[in-house]
Amino acid sequence: MSIQFGPDYVRAIAPYQGGKPIAEVAREFGLDEAKIIKLASNENPLGMPESAKQAMLGAMADLGRYPDANGFELKQAITKKYDVPAEWITLGNGSNDILELAAHAFVQPGQSVVYAEFSFAVYALATQAVGARAIVVAARDYGHDLDAMAKAITADTRLVFIANPNNPTGTFIPAADIAAFLAKVPQDVVVVLDEAYNEYLAPELQYESIAWVRQYPNLLVSRTLSKAYGLAGLRIGFGIAQPAITDLLNRIRQPFNVNSAAQAAAIAALNDSAFLQKSARLNADGYKQLTGAFDAMNLEYVQSYGNFVLVRVGNDDGAGARVNLELLKKGVIVRPVGNYGLPQWLRISIGLPEENAAFIDALKSVLS
Repeated sequence: MSIQFGPDYVRAIAPYQGGKPIAEVAREFGLDEAKIIKLASNENPLGMPESAKQAMLGAMADLGRYPDANGFELKQAITKKYDVPAEWITLGNGSNDILELAAHAFVQPGQSVVYAEFSFAVYALATQAVGARAIVVAARDYGHDLDAMAKAITADTRLVFIANPNNPTGTFIPAADIAAFLAKVPQDVVVVLDEAYNEYLAPELQYESIAWVRQYPNLLVSRTLSKAYGLAGLRIGFGIAQPAITDLLNRIRQPFNVNSAAQAAAIAALNDSAFLQKSARLNADGYKQLTGAFDAMNLEYVQSYGNFVLVRVGNDDGAGARVNLELLKKGVIVRPVGNYGLPQWLRISIGLPEENAAFIDALKSVLS
């Protein structure tokens, strides 16, 4: 009999699968890397801002030394931008790190975590990793049903994950609905409000979630610089909460979880409002380009508030995988979402105009 290491709940985890890298697709299908288009991972098609690149290069001279474990200067930049004390901030190796830290800090094996159907895969992974019980609440119109989620909270619930906008569906929860939900949640249940795509919201939809942090000691707001700020490869995110939460998160996070280059680039990016505005404009135009094509092709899609669109490419459960494979053969990488229970759909990241156009042409060819 072979020895099995670790608890059953860890062995049951299916590892997270990211979007296929360009180099892998080139090898697998014998394609030229330079001609492959990747619209799979919700990255900023503009890449990283020049301001961040220069700041990162400046930090390279000191990479022989450990980074500032407390991230003093980066926390000062976040403090200035969001008007919160430094002790309310937890730095993460991407916002994924914040989500996982929350599960480890607040949930014990056998306790429960509430999240929505069709929400970010890491919520399930973080729940499994601590041996907790998942309470998955059925989606409403591919998004969160907050009334049902509030009713689903049990005596042993310790954590609730909410994504706004939601990945992979792109749905959005209005501020009033979130405020009403927070008022219902027991004070001993931590709510993680995951705002990875917040910067892509139209101005009229923007809301001040930090005001809720001041009101609710059990609220943790999670942000990332991987999307609109263009720093996906540097892996940096942060959480904002009152000290009762951040104190515990900072006790268990790795002491050097955000490297020096990432800290320098993040400070520059947070202060580069012109790049952020350019990214938002490009995304809005790209959304119209993709959805206009989907309308013309009579394809169903979910109205999205992020930098991606979920589109149905067939009616049978093999449609998503089948169309995805044919797109890969044409050098276009998108994201199948069968692992989310959406096998008929693909998630398309919004790219540059010419990338969107190449995808549209390839999709027309495959579906014809």
